[in-house]
Amino acid sequence: MRLRNVKNAYEIINKSKYFVSNPENYKGKWSSLFENDNPIHIEIGMGKGDFIIGMAKLYPNINFIGIEMYDSVLVRAVNKLENEKLDNLRVIRMDARMIENIFDKEINLIYLNFSDPWPKNRTAKRRLTHERFLKRYDNIFKDKNIIYLKTDNINLFEFSIESLSEYGYKLKNISLDLHNSAYENNIMTEYEKKFNEKGVRINRLEAYK
Repeated sequence: MRLRNVKNAYEIINKSKYFVSNPENYKGKWSSLFENDNPIHIEIGMGKGDFIIGMAKLYPNINFIGIEMYDSVLVRAVNKLENEKLDNLRVIRMDARMIENIFDKEINLIYLNFSDPWPKNRTAKRRLTHERFLKRYDNIFKDKNIIYLKTDNINLFEFSIESLSEYGYKLKNISLDLHNSAYENNIMTEYEKKFNEKGVRINRLEAYK
């Protein structure tokens, strides 16, 4: 995916009340930032923010943290939040490989939505459901490990099913056509909306450990 540069993206992001510029300072104490003990859900690779913003509106008693690596993408979400009042939402900029530096036994659920499939075998270790990442997640979950995944990429979906199962996760609510399933309250990402318009099938699963 080619990223379109956004002028002054860094400055815009840093002025947002939703942006946490020093997330490592809250490791193990994110509840203090939200000033409550509500569950904390994170989305790794939040893109332009449609999903995480929609979830924060739908579930006010859950705290949400959106994670994005690129300024030129994160700024799109920040702009959407300009006129919102969502005390249960924060966004941070970071590489998912550094996630253990940011959280410590405090996350209740991870959303992986339309993650980069890294299709070549030599890049498989960069997939967010690879064992390397699953080990990292072990250190940030509070009690039970819970991962919700959505993707249009069937190869990534199959890889994830195998990787999660081998790592000890139990899979539930597996769908190969989410939008024609009985699943309710589905909040769509930007990619998902485009795929849905084109009739592309969306795969989804829930993993518990």
